[in-house]
Amino acid sequence: MHFISGLPRSGSTLLAALLRQNPRFHAGMTSPVGGLYLSMLGEFAARNEFSVFLTPARRRALLRGLFDAYYEDIHPTQRVFDTNRLWCAKLSGLMELFPEAKVVCCVRHLGWIADSVERLAQTNAFEPSRMFGYDAGLTVYGRVDAIAGPGGFVGYAFNALREAFFGEHADRLVLVQYDSLTGRPRETLAALYDALGEPEFGHDFDSVRFDEGEAFDIHFGAPGLHVVRPKVEKVERRTILPPDLFKRFEADSFWRDPNANLNNVRII
Repeated sequence: MHFISGLPRSGSTLLAALLRQNPRFHAGMTSPVGGLYLSMLGEFAARNEFSVFLTPARRRALLRGLFDAYYEDIHPTQRVFDTNRLWCAKLSGLMELFPEAKVVCCVRHLGWIADSVERLAQTNAFEPSRMFGYDAGLTVYGRVDAIAGPGGFVGYAFNALREAFFGEHADRLVLVQYDSLTGRPRETLAALYDALGEPEFGHDFDSVRFDEGEAFDIHFGAPGLHVVRPKVEKVERRTILPPDLFKRFEADSFWRDPNANLNNVRII
């Protein structure tokens, strides 16, 4: 097992689409495993009167069994990359269950993440989204506040990433920057394979396919959320956010500061 986590709208779906070109790998969009993991943890709490029968060994076995059961038809033959934003907040448990695992964290300037979300909102002008609590009356400022808060679409993932980056298991992280993945995909994948200890593979960056996610995106109120362009390339554009809103996130790309990388996290 490996894991894909990090920030939304930062290339995780593109990365999964590329990795699955390799017949040795299985990768996809966010799986249900993370939510099931949290639900099971909740049942381990004292509010469940039968939790007294759950020894530490049984708890580990139950959680490990969740992954084994979900991926039982894949795991025997492929390296699995499970995707979820919450994995960065659950590193202690993951590293106990999978001591050799790496967590690949896709990252991007938060201003451009907010810009990407706003573009999606404006494209789906008649589709209130779960990202904004289905509130159809918000301005762009309200929409950004909704995603940037501690429990928001972006805010939760950002706080989880910071927890992991500065935590005791930071050596298990590999950060993949969006600009690297879209601007230098061949070199980026080569560096990622090296960080994972995997033999290189000849990826096709001109014909990328990803057919999952349409039903989920519609249900989420964000059609196009997991759409991947066929060709990997960096697209230059101007932000559609008001200047003051874009600048709000100017100092948040902490991974770009060498002095902040106290744990020598691998950054590609």
